Amino acid sequence: MSPPSIRLRSAIALSVIVTLLWLATAALTARLLSDELDEVFDSALQETGQRILQLAVVDILNREEQGITRRVTGLAAHDEHFTYVVRDPTGAILLTSHRADPLDFPVVATSGFFNAGGHRFYQDAAVRGTVILTIAEPLSHRREVGVEMALSLALPLLVMVPLSILAIFYGLGFGLRPLDRLRRHLSRRGATELSPIPDDDLPTELRPIAATVNDLLARLDKAFAAERGFAAHAAHELRTPLAGALAQVRRLRLSADTPETRRRADDLEQTLKRLTRLSERLMQLARAEGARLVTDTPTDLTGLLRLVTKDVDHGPDSGRLRISLPPAPVLSTVDPDAVAIVARNLIENALRHGDGGTVHLRLDPDGLLSVENDSPAIPPQQLSHLTDRFVRGPSTAEGSGLGLAIVQTIAGRIGTRLVLQSPRPGQTGGFRAALSLCPAPPNPRHAP
Repeated sequence: MSPPSIRLRSAIALSVIVTLLWLATAALTARLLSDELDEVFDSALQETGQRILQLAVVDILNREEQGITRRVTGLAAHDEHFTYVVRDPTGAILLTSHRADPLDFPVVATSGFFNAGGHRFYQDAAVRGTVILTIAEPLSHRREVGVEMALSLALPLLVMVPLSILAIFYGLGFGLRPLDRLRRHLSRRGATELSPIPDDDLPTELRPIAATVNDLLARLDKAFAAERGFAAHAAHELRTPLAGALAQVRRLRLSADTPETRRRADDLEQTLKRLTRLSERLMQLARAEGARLVTDTPTDLTGLLRLVTKDVDHGPDSGRLRISLPPAPVLSTVDPDAVAIVARNLIENALRHGDGGTVHLRLDPDGLLSVENDSPAIPPQQLSHLTDRFVRGPSTAEGSGLGLAIVQTIAGRIGTRLVLQSPRPGQTGGFRAALSLCPAPPNPRHAP
């Protein structure tokens, strides 16, 4: 399981932090409001008790008979949050509200606020302590108000927290878009594409990274160029001594006076020819990897392929090649030398590794070049490795193992793809190699 992305981890962390901050803020706000509400309720309880006490004093002093308990009758059905009793110093009840239960009112000697039996009480006295009022409010009433207040604070969080999380995910996605652009730029770079990464659209934080990567790409480009140059120069320098050695071997064979000497001269000549072909392939590979393969002036592919196939027909495989070209010109901006290298390698590969039959070369009007030959079907696992360097197919024919690798390199450089098929479509055997020589124009910023 791959680790989560920076975006996901950051979004989750920020979402958790924001959610906790919202909850902590709501809890702190609820606590502060609860304290304020307690003060408001206490003030209302005290003010109500003092007003009732004044009325109770008037009622008690104006009574004709003393020591009688009077219960105030309710005028209408309503929720009564305050209940009260009025006592004398001995604890005798003089006056009660219509829902007050004297058993719920404890007798205390001090005035002020206190809690008991699930109620909040306020007690006060008048007429030199002869009239004592005790008023009560259920604590459940305050809890209900507190719960309603907490819900009123929590309900918006049910909307704000998800919206905040969505905003965080969107904001991180928007803020990290430059990283996606940098990743896309880097994904286009490879062994054949080492151009600098543009940093004009990158934010300040990413420009040092782009500069470091560009410096690395420049060093890699220099190293690859040195490697390609060495291979090209080495192959080029080998051509002259190899040609001289071939000439000497041929002279030696002509002057040989025994069959054994002529046989050894023939073996040496074949070895030198293989070295010559290998040096030519190395030069082609160096050109495929380092040269500019796309030109500004289109070239007619039909005329170019006629020249290549005509040269092949004059060799030892004359008569085996069949070509099919469209009557109208097919224009391509691929470098003519690169086209010739591709066509020659595909043709020579088909002639060398076929079963000796006919090789078909076809160019479609849209620029698709295909070369087919007759051969036993190649297993898919082996087919996928034929474009690797120095890898040859199941045939016993001689070869350097670089032909298809060179074509694959050129295809990648011009923005197309080499497609290998075995067996040929609709048949039980054969081999087909195809690629487009009229690829879509590359982005000028990233063109090789």
